[in-house]
Amino acid sequence: MKIVLIGAGNLATNIGKALAGRGHDLLQVYSRTAESAERLAALLHSDYTTSLSEVKDEADLYLVAVKDSVLADVAEQLAKGHPDRFLVHTAGSMPMETLPTRRKGVLYPMQTFSKEREVDFREIPCFIEASNAEDAEQLRALAQTLSDKVYEANSEQRKYLHLAAVFCCNFVNHCYALSEKLLKENGGLPFDVMLPLIDETARKVHELSPREAQTGPAVRWDTNVMEKQLQLLEDKPELQDIYKALSKSIHLMT
Repeated sequence: MKIVLIGAGNLATNIGKALAGRGHDLLQVYSRTAESAERLAALLHSDYTTSLSEVKDEADLYLVAVKDSVLADVAEQLAKGHPDRFLVHTAGSMPMETLPTRRKGVLYPMQTFSKEREVDFREIPCFIEASNAEDAEQLRALAQTLSDKVYEANSEQRKYLHLAAVFCCNFVNHCYALSEKLLKENGGLPFDVMLPLIDETARKVHELSPREAQTGPAVRWDTNVMEKQLQLLEDKPELQDIYKALSKSIHLMT
């Protein structure tokens, strides 16, 4: 399939490399900054541009992987004079109708991406939506070249999917960062000591439900331990609030 990639960030970089590796023709990369566009285009052996008005017109599909805050504006510019372009965005929390063209769709790979880390797209769940049956079939065929786990999800379902992913990934990673900071500020133990615990916690939910896998003082409502730990955070009221809120939530669910 002939594809123009709009964006050169973490997701665009990873999905662009995956698409090129599956034999798709990445005609062009667009980014606001020439350095980002040129760097990704070199990896994909494609042309690049920093102007939406110079985007090539012969692509089968325009994959828009940009920040949510600029998606509507970018899509509007891509659609000017080209109402039949097949625009497909990659955002989890944005509705398909954000795209103003007649042919539109969503390809949302639910994963955390960094430019520096290779990911196996075969293992990544990809959620698709399209405005008509023919384009849905085309989008499904494209997604299946990337992933073995392709699902249909409408915009309403995808909003909650993205919300669940924020809890599962972003909030959890923030807790890692808080853990690292606590260790560094109180004796300087390396964060590496947490990795076996993190790995086992993640492995457990492959076999148990998250609710069944939950352990710790909040499950038992061990106020003796909890009060002592809150005292350790007495100079960090924002962390006390997080500790209390999470502990209450854990206890209410068990």
